Amino acid sequence: MNKIKSEVEILEKLGIAQLNEMQQATKEAFKHSNNLLLLSPTGSGKTLAFLLPILNAIDPDLKEVQALIIVPARELALQIEQVIRSMGSGVKVNAFYGGRAGAKDKIDLNHPPAILVGTPGRLAAHFERGSVNPHFIHNLVLDEFDKSLEIGFDDDMIFILDQLTMIKKTILTSATFGVEIPDFVEFDNPIELNFLSESKNNLTLELVYSDDKGFEDTLINLLHYIGNKPGIIFCNYKDSVEGVGELLKQNNIDYGIFHGGMEQRDRERTLIKFRNGSHQLLVATDLAARGIDISDLNFIIHFQLPHREEDFIHRNGRTARMHASGTAYIMLTKSSKIDYLPEKKPLTLQPINELSPSAWATLFVSGGRKDKISKGDLVGLLMKQGGLSKDEIGVIELNRDCAFIGIKKEKSDEIVNQLNNTRLKKKKVRLRLV
Repeated sequence: MNKIKSEVEILEKLGIAQLNEMQQATKEAFKHSNNLLLLSPTGSGKTLAFLLPILNAIDPDLKEVQALIIVPARELALQIEQVIRSMGSGVKVNAFYGGRAGAKDKIDLNHPPAILVGTPGRLAAHFERGSVNPHFIHNLVLDEFDKSLEIGFDDDMIFILDQLTMIKKTILTSATFGVEIPDFVEFDNPIELNFLSESKNNLTLELVYSDDKGFEDTLINLLHYIGNKPGIIFCNYKDSVEGVGELLKQNNIDYGIFHGGMEQRDRERTLIKFRNGSHQLLVATDLAARGIDISDLNFIIHFQLPHREEDFIHRNGRTARMHASGTAYIMLTKSSKIDYLPEKKPLTLQPINELSPSAWATLFVSGGRKDKISKGDLVGLLMKQGGLSKDEIGVIELNRDCAFIGIKKEKSDEIVNQLNNTRLKKKKVRLRLV
């Protein structure tokens, strides 16, 4: 008989001493209600909150999809998949989303995952083809439901929910209050857990004024004022993202860009480089406001303010997460009229900090979990054969068929030349810089 790891074992694996108040309340509410509405800030641990009771409801001996998690964006699907795998629960999970090769979905469904995470369009296609059996799906999560239930997803969501006739428990999560739940979601008499009022106690809002002609100069001055810290510069449009990127390039400032017009592969690699410090600045649209896997940020900048207060809140949720502090810098002109901004004295910029280039580069290795390669194997390769010290190796991200490693930039070319086409385990691996 197969066995799923206990909550104690999972928390120990994650390095978490105990559940926070919201997570504990979610676990208890799941026992007593078929419908649960969880409202909690970005970064508060909602994913773990709903995963623990879902895992507890999985039958490890049943080789069928038993829980479905629907998300609005592929980045969020990948993030949840990674969280479940990092828990070491012993439960199979797969993420299906647009842009992923259909052949990979087909291979994964030969041995169906107990938990399936996916975006509406890709999931609807599988249900329509009959490649996913809905009969054993008893638990449903709509994560960031305010996005997945927006107009545009309606047809796919209605179709998917029509297939799920055996649902026993439904969880809806959001970091936004007051979102209307459509009638096609059968969500009667839910328990509502609202932890939003506790959000952003550690968030500082700063207003930065500029005239129209000097707006770009003000951004550069602001970055020098902030110094070398990780943060996101938010824009409203992908063209604006590209434009700000060019501005940073002209000023010799390291950055990455992130928007919906990019290929999925490029978006994923931008986030990898951001996570390992190859660049500290991410210039992004609201696609980066939620559902991407990045750690706590020191700041975000609203280079262009969003049209809706809801999007403003989600952007701010990328910093001051959990109990950490953070700052949201709001760039304005004298004519700016935004009704949701606080009355506050503007910040006086004194750009005294130098912005030094990142000390890190990103190394690609053409081998992963399917080749029985572990993070320890990669560290061993770099230290024993490459001669690197421990502090010259940064964040390692191990995927199914490849790995990405943060490595001190000054050693990167040497390592590639020395170790490319080296045999690791039973595979000859290629190394190159991303």
